[in-house]
Amino acid sequence: MSTLITNIAELMTQDADRRVLHDAAVVIEGERISWLGAAADAPAADEAVDAGGRALLPGWVDSHTHLIFAGDRTAEFEARMAGESYSAGGIAVTTGATRSTGDFDLTRLAMGRVAEAVSQGTTYLETKTGYGLDVENEARSARIASTVVDEVTYLGAHLVPAGMDAEDYTSLVCGPMLAAVRPYVQWADVFCERGAFNEDQSRRVLQACTDAGLGLRVHGNQLGEGPGVQLAVEFGAASVDHVNYLSAADIDALAGSWSGWDEGGSPGGPAAPGGRGTVATCLPACDLSTRQPLAPGRALLDAGVQLALASNCNPGTSYTSSMAFCVTTAVLQMRLSVHEAVRAATYGGALALRRESGNDVDGERAVGSIAVGHRADLHLLNAPSATHLAYRPGIPLTHAVWRAGARAR
Repeated sequence: MSTLITNIAELMTQDADRRVLHDAAVVIEGERISWLGAAADAPAADEAVDAGGRALLPGWVDSHTHLIFAGDRTAEFEARMAGESYSAGGIAVTTGATRSTGDFDLTRLAMGRVAEAVSQGTTYLETKTGYGLDVENEARSARIASTVVDEVTYLGAHLVPAGMDAEDYTSLVCGPMLAAVRPYVQWADVFCERGAFNEDQSRRVLQACTDAGLGLRVHGNQLGEGPGVQLAVEFGAASVDHVNYLSAADIDALAGSWSGWDEGGSPGGPAAPGGRGTVATCLPACDLSTRQPLAPGRALLDAGVQLALASNCNPGTSYTSSMAFCVTTAVLQMRLSVHEAVRAATYGGALALRRESGNDVDGERAVGSIAVGHRADLHLLNAPSATHLAYRPGIPLTHAVWRAGARAR
């Protein structure tokens, strides 16, 4: 079954050439994009969809979420808005609620959050464990997550549970807990931050998860300068997320990780000898909620760092799945251009999940850009250009969504 989407006013491909086409068309065949170009040259297809002069983007790639949870933290939010500072300790509130919620309800809640995200143009999602914090509940969270999202990250190293010794808990994270979640996850993460895991503990976690064959991510430099960025680069992590407080050395380390990288690459992946570096993932909705300084996205891009935007959807510090809100904030307050912000929320997220290149990678087609052979993840705006995302802040602009070639909205 093939579908022609035609009469596209603006087609922002976010491919290696960063093309923006006008009066364009796209053909979907099965789960993949089989053709794109000028509408006047479009081939025939089994069905046609008239885009009505709207803009078409890749679907959002949300590379940092925490969707497996139960409970409510509005009281914490109200206190923070009244002037209390954010600390990592609120995670324990969610842990208690999550542990006491059955599998059916925990799955139902997560599925609802995924559906909400897809309805706003998100077509590829990562999510983390981290609200179980014991062997049984971390494994349960990983198993449930594997049924509702595209990529699962093990975050047993989210917080040391009350009453546990930090060193003993780190050993649990690196041993029995890691073994229990391993069948369900592709990635591992650590909250390398004051009040969570220090440098030595974070290093132990990253090494154990590397030895287990998992890709790495790091929560780093959210509440102050610290070792998170440097550890991420040292271990070759795919991304370091938050990055609110960065020294010149941190920015240099991130930029250096991309030295010589060929963005065009080859069909199977980047062609440069150094390969991919560590993506800096900015979480602007979280920054606003915690009243932290916004991550220095402009400085990172100017230094040559690859940037991603993600929602950080979670119950304590960023209870939103709106990637459009993140894009709008990046344009209006982080000084990114519309094209840069959209790229960070699509191609950048794919790069942070190492799904940006190749027609088939581990059985999954590339996401985050519109190119022949890539997965047909498309987001049609109810606007003639992507500029309207920032020009009309807060207005719901999603008109239609295709996820792996299937109409999702």
